[in-house]
Amino acid sequence: QVQFVESGGGLVQPGGSLRLSCAASGFTFIMYTMNWYRQAPGKERELVASIGYTGDGRTYADSVKGRFTISRDQAKNTVYLQMNNLKPEDTAVYYCKASGVDSWGQGTPVTVSS
Repeated sequence: QVQFVESGGGLVQPGGSLRLSCAASGFTFIMYTMNWYRQAPGKERELVASIGYTGDGRTYADSVKGRFTISRDQAKNTVYLQMNNLKPEDTAVYYCKASGVDSWGQGTPVTVSS
């Protein structure tokens, strides 16, 4: 079955960095656009970044442009989210998802606080 296993979250001070990873399985990874979403407490889940199936076509939410970078490793069926210059408003649970695949992982929590 389809699985997404997110990792790499944690507590970080404002201005710090984290690198999230998402290991995907159960589908043909190289054929799908991959996405990172986040859900902050009391808010709806929002799309943060996307990367096309070839590794091109990267898009970002305005709130993270210039700070976050999405990438993928086709050989490892893994998608990454490098997050730099983190802000308190980035605090959320982060999830990865393949476009058109109706399945979610457990997410990885990110807390940005001094």
